[in-house]
Order: sequence, then C-alpha cells, then structure tokens
Amino acid sequence: MHALKPLSSNSIPKALVRAKHYRLLNEPWQAESICRDILSVDSNNQKAILYLILAITDQFGSKNSPSYHEALRLCGDLQSPYEQYYYRGIINERLGKNALKKITPRAKYIAFEYYNKAMARFEEAEKIKPEGNEDSVLRWNACVRAIDEFSLEAAPRDETPTFLE
Repeated sequence: MHALKPLSSNSIPKALVRAKHYRLLNEPWQAESICRDILSVDSNNQKAILYLILAITDQFGSKNSPSYHEALRLCGDLQSPYEQYYYRGIINERLGKNALKKITPRAKYIAFEYYNKAMARFEEAEKIKPEGNEDSVLRWNACVRAIDEFSLEAAPRDETPTFLE
C-alpha cells in the first residue's frame, strides 16, 4: 500500500479552487479527496470543511457514499453558528432528495420528514443570518416547493418513518 503525500500549506488556495472545480464537474469524490488533503495540513480550514460537507452530500445515494454522520460532525467544526445550522439543513434537504429516488412505498414519508428537518435548520439559520444573506430563505422555499411538487406528506400516525439523524 502506498502512503499519502502531504500537501504543502502554500498550495492550499489553489487546492481549494480545485475542490470547487471538481464539485462543479460532478466529481465529488475527487473534491472530497482534495478537501481531506487540505484538512490534513490545516484542520480548521473553513472553506475546506464546507466543500467537504458538500462533496459528501453530493454523493448521498451512490454506492459507498460517505456517511451523513461525518457530514453532521463536520458541521460542528464550522466556526459560524449560522453555517452550522445552514449546512445541517443542506444535509437534511439532500437526504430528502435522495429518499425520493428510492422506490419504496414509504419514500415520500421519509422525504417529507427530511425536508421538514431541513426547514427547521434553515429557520434557525435565518434567525441569526448575516446582514443581507437570504440563503436560508431560498433553501426554505426550495423545500416547500419540493414538498408541494412531489405531494409529500407526513406518515400516518401508526407508520412514523425511520430516517437518519
């Protein structure tokens, strides 16, 4: 087995550009790898943490996708309480989208629960949002539209779905 080569700290800015680039190219595994290299050198790099959270969530539903537990843990490493809530909302929203891809009778109930959890996180983020930042409102609205578009609803009382988090 080969050992990983360390990244030089002065190459972090370019590596962050690469991580973002690979996410945009729909290559989240590559973006995830780059973020892990950055964090091995600078464990508190906030952009690398954000990009890693997003790269992990980009892979939800794929074979061998990274754990949502890790994404949630990484949210705790974010310095901004706003971003902690906001990205926890993103995680739940993406879990909801992924649940809709499942072909099971309960998929819509599970998706509904995830979207509701996402909306709760976005509401918390909105309460402490930076001036002029309406991202949490935009995500809230997207969740409402998804619930409406897919006719999602809560499970009947005797069928409460089990879901992550």
